[in-house]
Amino acid sequence: MRPLLTLTALLGTLGTASLTVAQASASTEAPPAEPGANEPEPSPLAQLPVERHRLDNGLRVVLSPDRTVPTVAIAVYYDVGSRNEEMGRSGFAHLFEHMMFQGSANVGKGEHFQLIMNRGGSLNGTTSEDRTNYFETLPSNELALGLWLEADRMRSLAVTAENFENQRQVVKEERRQSYENQPYALSMLRINELAYGDYWPYAHSTIGDMQDLDNAPLEAVQEFFSRYYRPNNAVLSIAGDFDPSEAMELVERYFGDIEAGETPPFEPPELQPQTAERHETMLDAHAELPAFHIAYHIPPNRTPDHYALELLSLVLGDGESSRLYQKLVKEREICQSIHVSTDDRRGPDLFSVFGVMARGHRPSEAQALIFEEITSVARRGITERELTKAHNRVRAYFVFGLQSNLSRARQLAEYELYYGDARLVRTELSRYLAVTRDDIQRVAGQYFDATNRTVLDVIPTAMAGEEQTEARQRRPPTTRAAAFHGRTDR
Repeated sequence: MRPLLTLTALLGTLGTASLTVAQASASTEAPPAEPGANEPEPSPLAQLPVERHRLDNGLRVVLSPDRTVPTVAIAVYYDVGSRNEEMGRSGFAHLFEHMMFQGSANVGKGEHFQLIMNRGGSLNGTTSEDRTNYFETLPSNELALGLWLEADRMRSLAVTAENFENQRQVVKEERRQSYENQPYALSMLRINELAYGDYWPYAHSTIGDMQDLDNAPLEAVQEFFSRYYRPNNAVLSIAGDFDPSEAMELVERYFGDIEAGETPPFEPPELQPQTAERHETMLDAHAELPAFHIAYHIPPNRTPDHYALELLSLVLGDGESSRLYQKLVKEREICQSIHVSTDDRRGPDLFSVFGVMARGHRPSEAQALIFEEITSVARRGITERELTKAHNRVRAYFVFGLQSNLSRARQLAEYELYYGDARLVRTELSRYLAVTRDDIQRVAGQYFDATNRTVLDVIPTAMAGEEQTEARQRRPPTTRAAAFHGRTDR
C-alpha cells in the first residue's frame, strides 16, 4: 500500500448521495470468486452502479452513471506498460503516453488539449509498469466529444518521423529533469534493478534508458502502436452524469468499426527466488543527506496475503503515530522521514521502505531498528488499537478514493483490465476489513527474512570520502591470502 496513493489508486467509494440513488449492475452474472481464508463482510459498496459491455472488436466498456454532478469522466486503459517492452526497447510505453497527444487523422498536434480545455475540461495520461492510461473530465453535455477524440487517436494516431523525434527528445529531457537531476530519484530506479535482478518486466525503468531511446528506429515505434493500441487490448470506462443507453450508442458509433489486432500475450520469465541478502551503496551528487531503500519480495497485488501486508505497512509507516515514525523520527531523531508501502504491481510485488537520514546519522542505524520492529510484530503481533486505526485508514481511503467521477472511472477501468471484472471494486473494502491481527503477525513472520531482503544505501557524493574512512575502520583486518587476491573478509 503506497500511503495516500495505493488505496486511492485501488479503491474509493461514492459519496452518500450517490449511494442512495445507485442502481444495480446491468450484468447478471456473479463476480468471480476470490480466494482467502476470511470471508469478507457485506460491502457498503454493494450497490455501486457498474455496467459491463464488450464490442464485437473486443473493446471492453464499463459504465457507472451518477447524476448528482453535471460532469462526466472518460478513462481509456491500454493493457501495455513497461513490463511488455523488449530488452533494448525500454521506454516505448512511456513514449506513447506523449505520442498520443501529437495528433491523429482528424485532430492536429496539441488540438486534443485545446478541445478539452476550451470546454472547461481537464485531461492527462500516465504510464506504469502494468498499463498506460488516458483520461479526461468534461461537462456532461460534452461526452460525445471526449469519446470521439479517444476513438480517433486509437484508430489513426500520427506516428510520423517528426512527431517521434520531437517526443523522443521530450522524454529524454523528462528523464534528465525528473531523475538525473533530482536527489534520490535514480536510487528509486536502482532498487528495482537490484531487487528484481534478471526479471526484466519490473527490473527496468518505465521512463526508459537513454541509449534505448536514442537507438529506437521509427519502424519499431510504429510496430509498437500497431501491436498494443487495439480495441481488444483496451478498456473504456465512463463515470458521471450520462444515460447508459445513449453512452453505448456513442461508443458503438465511434469505436465499433476500429479493427481488432493480434496482441502478443504477456509471457514473463519466472522470478527466481532470492536466497541471500543483496546490499549495495550508491553515490548521489544531488543529495544532501544519506538515505536508504529496503525491499522484500511479496506476492502480487490482491492475493490474500497482500491485504495483510498492506495493513502491516500502515501500522509501520502510515502517519506520525505509526511505529517507525515514532521510533526513527520522533524518539531517536535519526531520520528526517520514513515511508513504508507495498508497490502494488500486477505481478511479483515488493514491500518497500524508504528513509532519509537526519544529519549526522547513517542508514545502518535506521535499518537495525526497522528489522527489530518487524521482528517484534512477528513475535508479539500488533495491538487491537493499531488494527482499528489501520481499518479506519482504509475506510477513509475508500470514502475519498472514488468520490470524483474521474477517480471512479479510472479505478473501474483498472479492475476490469487487471482482474477481469470492474465489479470487484464493490467487495474490496470488505477484504481489508477481514484482515485480523493474527493475519498481520503471520505475514510479518513469513516474508521478512534477511535472505529475502535487498538494501540500497544512498550516500551524498560530498560525504563519500568520510563514508569510506568509516567503512575501513569498521572492517576486520585483511588476511594475507585475501589481500593477494584483492579481497577482504567481511
